[in-house]
Amino acid sequence: MGFYPPPPGVTDIPGLEVSGTIVSVGSATNRWKVGDQVCALLSGGGYAKYAIAEESLCLSIPRGLSLEDAAALPETCFTVWHNLFERAALKASEWLLIHGGSSGIGTTAIQMASSLGVNVIATAGTEEKCLACEKLGAIKAINYNKEDFVQACTELTGSGVNVVLDMVGGDYVQKNFSSCAPRARIVNIAFLRGSKVEVDLMPMMLKQLVLTGSTLRAQPLENKARIAAGVESEVWPLIVAGNFKPIIHSRLKMTDAHKGHTLMESNQHIGKILLLNSEEISK
Repeated sequence: MGFYPPPPGVTDIPGLEVSGTIVSVGSATNRWKVGDQVCALLSGGGYAKYAIAEESLCLSIPRGLSLEDAAALPETCFTVWHNLFERAALKASEWLLIHGGSSGIGTTAIQMASSLGVNVIATAGTEEKCLACEKLGAIKAINYNKEDFVQACTELTGSGVNVVLDMVGGDYVQKNFSSCAPRARIVNIAFLRGSKVEVDLMPMMLKQLVLTGSTLRAQPLENKARIAAGVESEVWPLIVAGNFKPIIHSRLKMTDAHKGHTLMESNQHIGKILLLNSEEISK
């Protein structure tokens, strides 16, 4: 729809994360060779049979995970690792509130944080999605259509959460302040309900809160390479150990990409939607 345009010089073909087999390498490439299987973060161009990826943004396929499922890892893992563990400095035993817990980002954040000893609370819009969040490791999932997440967070934690991962924005901005413990950190990664809001900033000052945010696509290559190294050293072992896996809702042919977009816009999915170049669709 044009709301997330590519950086200058990047193709306007969509697709920010892929997996596949390397068929060609640049003359300065040292780590990878033709025939290697990798997943990769792109700046664009993933909806294609062939894609160009930076060497430093390609990662090996975690042992025990299929090449196909690995396509669901790069953008979500980079986003969650950077925003929760780099920007928000999330630590074990802290309380984390994740909005959109059943999304691709949400299901990744729940598993990653809970497996690292974090107490996770998630919000979702149906009982089915809440149950899915709890099965993935959330201590409590709150149906925001039936329950006040501010009150629930206060009752669960006593003093409020330490970190909020928010992709909703809008009226959640003020509610996040109320959900937080003193010196909590709030990270916004999207604004599904709007970025222009009127809020009372007094709670932020009195609680000494940190409000921050980021986008991944436009970050310099060296930043993305640093994030990639952190993901490979800290997150990949969780996958290998069986503590975390990408949650795949649907697998569609690339020619049915429009069906994937329609499904995503319906907000009925839990986890990720894969587009496959292969004619063989996994069961």
